[in-house]
Amino acid sequence: MMRAPTPLQFAAAALAMAAVVLASNILVQFPLNDWLTWGAITYPVAFLVSELVNRAHGPQQARRVAWVGFAVAVTASLVLAPVRIAIASGTAFLLSQWLDISVFDRLRHGTWWRAPLVATLLAAVLDTAVFWSIAFAGTSDPWITWALGDLGVKLGLGVALLLPFRLLIGRRLAPPHRAA
Repeated sequence: MMRAPTPLQFAAAALAMAAVVLASNILVQFPLNDWLTWGAITYPVAFLVSELVNRAHGPQQARRVAWVGFAVAVTASLVLAPVRIAIASGTAFLLSQWLDISVFDRLRHGTWWRAPLVATLLAAVLDTAVFWSIAFAGTSDPWITWALGDLGVKLGLGVALLLPFRLLIGRRLAPPHRAA
């Protein structure tokens, strides 16, 4: 049985989630080029947050963090970002977080890297497809190339964030020592 996070741990995780989503919703409005916006660089951290909570406290707590992070971020995004981006972000966020949390939970007992890698990669594909098609379809912006660049960065960062994931989970996943 996993223990619930302390109120401070929960608040820190929910605040981190909200900050990542809000920052991404603002940064997605600033393209680096025709293939990438700044939001692509920050958003993959949302998957890291939910996977760390999922690993330490289980899927129910990860969903709670996602809900609180979602509510705070979307409320703030409605003030600080265009409505279409807030709606697209909220829809994509909830769908991709639920997928990420479910896949992670199903794979949690395998090799330490399999659950976060597979969950992040699948959720990144879903998030990208939903967000970009709602937020920018029908505009003159090069949203298809931005979506492809965004997905490439999310996939690359999904792999790169395995190292911080491993470092942050620490010895909790180390296999028990066997008697010789």
